[in-house]
Amino acid sequence: MSGKKIYLLSLFILLTANNILYAQDSSEKKNIIKKNEPIEITSDRMEAFNEKKMVVFSGNATAKQGDITLKADQLLLYNKNEPSKKDKAAAQEFETSGELDKIEAKGNVIITQKDRMATGNEASFQQDTGQIILTGNAILREGKSTITGCKVIVYTNEDRGSVVPCTPGKDERVKAIIYPQQNKEGKK
Repeated sequence: MSGKKIYLLSLFILLTANNILYAQDSSEKKNIIKKNEPIEITSDRMEAFNEKKMVVFSGNATAKQGDITLKADQLLLYNKNEPSKKDKAAAQEFETSGELDKIEAKGNVIITQKDRMATGNEASFQQDTGQIILTGNAILREGKSTITGCKVIVYTNEDRGSVVPCTPGKDERVKAIIYPQQNKEGKK
C-alpha cells in the first residue's frame, strides 16, 4: 500500500473511532434543542420592522438557546406568521408577533455548542431544520482540531457538523488538521 493510502486509511479510522465514542457519550446525554425553548438575545440596539416581520439586533448581539450560543455584529430575526392587528397598532412584544422562521447573523459570527465552535462571516439558522449554515472564512473547531471550507453546516438537533468546499473538484478543498485525543492522564 502506498504511503498516501495508509495515511488516509489511518485518518479515516481515527475519525470514525472518535465519532463512535462521541456518539456513545451523546446518546446517553442527548441535548436536542427543542423549538419551544426560549431564545435569550442581548445586544446594544434593537429595531423592529413589523411590515417585514423582522427584528434587528445590532452591536455585540448574542443569542442563546439551550447549549448553543450565537454571537455576531448583527442578528436578524424573521417571523413566519403575520403579526396580529393588535401588535401592529400597539407594537407589542416581539414574541406575540409570530412564529420564528430563521435567524441571520452578519459579521464576526461565532457559534458554540459544548466543546465545538464554528466561525464565519455570515450564518443562517433555520428554526424548522435546526441547521446553522456559515459562509465566508468558515471554520469548524473541536478541541485543537480544525476543519476549514467554504461552508460549515452545524446540525444542532443531531450534535454534528459538516464542511464543504465552494466548488468541489477545483483547487478549493476542505482542509482538516486533526489532533489525536488524549486521555485524562495526558497520554495518547
